[in-house]
Amino acid sequence: MYDLTGFQRDLLYVIAGLDDPHGLAIKDELEDYYEKEIHHGRLYPNLDTLVEKGLVEKSQRDRRTNEYTTTRRGTREIEARAEWEAKYIDHSA
Repeated sequence: MYDLTGFQRDLLYVIAGLDDPHGLAIKDELEDYYEKEIHHGRLYPNLDTLVEKGLVEKSQRDRRTNEYTTTRRGTREIEARAEWEAKYIDHSA
């Protein structure tokens, strides 16, 4: 996961956390977090990168809608990142 951008990492976390991870749902979730519009030209190429890296699987729900799910590798990467972050964050504060 070290080679992902922060935006790609956020995409991966959102996909893992959504019940219905399709393009517009992911976009809406990130727009709420970033408090600004996420353009398709930024969203979809980064989703494709996660697919190419084997962290996310892309499937077609219908002709217009793609669904995204984390792969086993993607889930392992998220867990490893959480463990790494936990070493540096004081949870007792």
